[in-house]
Amino acid sequence: ATVTIAFTAGAIVYFATVAWTVFSTEEYPPEDLEAFERENNDSGTFDSFKEIYAAFREMPEAMGKLAWVQFFSWFGMFCVFLYFPPAIARNIFGAVSESSELYAEGIEWAGICIAAYNVICTVVAFLLPRLADRIGRKNTHAFGLFCGATGLVSLWFIHDPYLVLISTVGLGIAWSSLLSMPYAMLVSAVPEERTGVYLGIFNAFIVIPQIVAALGFGWVMQQFLGDDRLLAVVCGGIAMLVAAVLTGRIDEGEVVDVKESMNYEG
Repeated sequence: ATVTIAFTAGAIVYFATVAWTVFSTEEYPPEDLEAFERENNDSGTFDSFKEIYAAFREMPEAMGKLAWVQFFSWFGMFCVFLYFPPAIARNIFGAVSESSELYAEGIEWAGICIAAYNVICTVVAFLLPRLADRIGRKNTHAFGLFCGATGLVSLWFIHDPYLVLISTVGLGIAWSSLLSMPYAMLVSAVPEERTGVYLGIFNAFIVIPQIVAALGFGWVMQQFLGDDRLLAVVCGGIAMLVAAVLTGRIDEGEVVDVKESMNYEG
């Protein structure tokens, strides 16, 4: 029943937000619509791939560094998405069988913890621009990832379900930063005329680590982690810590002032 209600509520919210966007947002056509259509008709699929390849080869240095940060960050988040609920059920609640009532209770408590870190994410989102204005985007993102890594690794030492909520605070901070700060740094580090194509390429570094984890981490689980879901979540925290360290390699001089990229007024 919980799953049915959750998915139904989610579907209603998704539909409502899409409908709101469709009916409330105006589109503004290009000043020279004929030239725009002629340009689109002249460029085929092969030309699009050529543009992507050229953009990839000429990728700004800051974007290349951010790509590695994204790789390890999203590898860590994939471990959370995939292994966090069963880790709570088995390691925190002590459930042995997936068919047991205790396992179901653990999975439901994991759902509450996931909701908690999303609430934290929403609250922190309002604070990030001010923090970035004070200490810079690089330091803000490194701090967020460090909080997430600390929260995930701390689960190894926790046995009380209520203490898991404290760990999710760090994860919520990381999640909030992960959804915003890399893009704030990226947009100011790439040529304006290529922003669209570079954003598309940048999103690939969200998908690639999850594909790598989906294809190969199961083998790692069996060979080295003893199929321990909690150890997998801890590995996600270690990956996030690596991402925090890699964030420190980014030169603040490679990107413009935070107020310009985040449109923050203050």
